[in-house]
Amino acid sequence: MTDTPTTPTPPVDPEVRPVKVEPPSPAAASSSPVVLKRKTSAAKSRSLWGDAWEIMRRRPLFWIAAALIFVFLVMTVFPQLFTSKDPGYCNLSLARVGPGDGAVFGYDAQGCDVWARTVYGARASILVGLLTALVTAVVGGLLGMLAGYLGGWVDVVLSRLADIFFAIPLLLGAIVLMYSIPSSVDSPMMWFVLKVVLAMMIFGWPPIFRLMRSSVLQVKPNEYVLAARALGAGPLHVVGSHILPNALTPVIVVSTIDLGGYIVTESTLSFLGIGLPDTVMSWGRAIARASELGLIRQVPHMLLFPALFLCLTVLSFILMGEVVRDALDPKLR
Repeated sequence: MTDTPTTPTPPVDPEVRPVKVEPPSPAAASSSPVVLKRKTSAAKSRSLWGDAWEIMRRRPLFWIAAALIFVFLVMTVFPQLFTSKDPGYCNLSLARVGPGDGAVFGYDAQGCDVWARTVYGARASILVGLLTALVTAVVGGLLGMLAGYLGGWVDVVLSRLADIFFAIPLLLGAIVLMYSIPSSVDSPMMWFVLKVVLAMMIFGWPPIFRLMRSSVLQVKPNEYVLAARALGAGPLHVVGSHILPNALTPVIVVSTIDLGGYIVTESTLSFLGIGLPDTVMSWGRAIARASELGLIRQVPHMLLFPALFLCLTVLSFILMGEVVRDALDPKLR
C-alpha cells in the first residue's frame, strides 16, 4: 500500500489579514448595464450625416446661406407676405420714378412697382432651378446607377449616349430645343416653366451620370457589398441598402451647386427672349426689360434690384453646396 504524497501548505504570515470580497450591490449591478447601453446607443447614433451636421452647424457660412435660401423659398411660395401691391398694376404717371416713399425699389418704364415684380418674379426663376436640379439628379443618377452596377453593354451604350449630349453646350442646346417646342401666349405659367426645365434637363444630365457612375464603381467592390451578395441579397436590396446610400453624397453636393447655375441659365434664356415669355414674371425677364435701349442709364434701378436678387439667390445655393461638400468629404475636414 503506497502513501499518497501530500502538498505542503505554505506558512501563514500572521500580519497578512484575509480580505473579504463582497458581491456588488443590486443598485450598482443594475446601473452598469444602463451606462453601457447609453454608450452603445450613442455610438450607434453617429453616422455620416450626423457628423456632417455637427460640422455644418459650427460654420457661420452655413447659417448665412440657409437664412437666404429660407427667405427666397418663402418669397417663392408666399409672395404676398412681402408686398401687398399688385405686380401687374402699372401707372404711366409714375413711370421711371426712382426709389422713394411708397415704392422701395421705384417704378419701371411702364410705371409698375419694381419691388412687387421682383418679389413675384422669384417664383418662376427659383421654381425652374429647383425642378431642373431635381429632375437632372434623378435622371442622371438612375442612368449612372444602371451603368455602374450592370456594366457590360449597358455601360457602353449609356456612356456613349452621355458623351453625345455632353458634347452639346447646355445653353446652345436649350436654345435649339426651346425653338422646337411650340407654345402659345395663352399657355399657363407651369407650361413655360416645364418647357425650360425639359430643355435644360436633356442637356444637363450627363455630368450627374458620370459622377454617379464613378461613385458606384468605387462602392461596388467594397467588402460589405460582397458580403451582402454572398448572403444571398438580391440586386435591388444590394443597390438600395448598400450602394445607393454610399454613392449618393457627391450627387447631392453637385446638384446643390448646379442649382444656382440653372437659375442663371433660365435668366439668360429669358434675357435672350426665348425662355419665359413677357406674361410670366421672372428675374430674367425683368433684366431683359431693363436692358432695353436707354433704360440702363435713365432707370438703373430697374436692372439693379432684380440682378441683386438673382445674384444673392445663386450665391446662397453655391455657398450651401460648398459647405455640404466640405462637411461630407472626409479629405476636406
